[in-house]
Amino acid sequence: MEYAISDIHGYYTTFRYLIEERIKLQKEDTLYLLGDYIDRGTDSKGVLDYILALQEKGFQVRTLMGNHELLLLESLNDADTYSLWLQNGGTETLYSFGIRSANQLPAEYNVFLNSLEYYFETDKYFLVHAGFDFSTPDFLTNKEAMLWIRRWHHTIDRDRLKGKTIVHGHTPTPLVEIQNMLDENLYPVINIDGGCFVKKEGYGNLCALNLTTRELIWQKRLPTT
Repeated sequence: MEYAISDIHGYYTTFRYLIEERIKLQKEDTLYLLGDYIDRGTDSKGVLDYILALQEKGFQVRTLMGNHELLLLESLNDADTYSLWLQNGGTETLYSFGIRSANQLPAEYNVFLNSLEYYFETDKYFLVHAGFDFSTPDFLTNKEAMLWIRRWHHTIDRDRLKGKTIVHGHTPTPLVEIQNMLDENLYPVINIDGGCFVKKEGYGNLCALNLTTRELIWQKRLPTT
């Protein structure tokens, strides 16, 4: 089986439960993670450690860059970006690592963050964090759009997708709306960001899409310690 998960945002307990109890991930499966592993939740370090541990154990886990990972990396050398990152959950990330500055982040995490890719293409899907800019001649070249774009579904050029579906996150979406996107005859795009960190009715879910069966699996945000 192949699965995709996006926008974990530091909710390690929920992420691990989704992987081990809801999906029951096997080593022959492939797990695509679509970015935003950090910030907002209380255990960004736990999320990154769990991803790295899965990879070290031989699980096939492929990882994309999210805008929050980019903010952290860019904040290392830019004071304005650093302030923006802190305002958008960076403070919680620093706390989870027990450090006071992003420059104190241990080297192995910097290596991981700098290794993240911008999109994946499979036989049936394009996988990306935020989306694609179809106003450009080649929608696979605009990396900024892949991390930041919003309100772009109406611009999708189906002919350029060649029958494939786009799966992305980045924009928190109520569960019922995600479920409505699963009909492949109606939608060439599925947003799987269930707004795990959002404390509003209909949100607060961490979603996994079974790319093989097009089935949505989700876990309501679990309490954190």
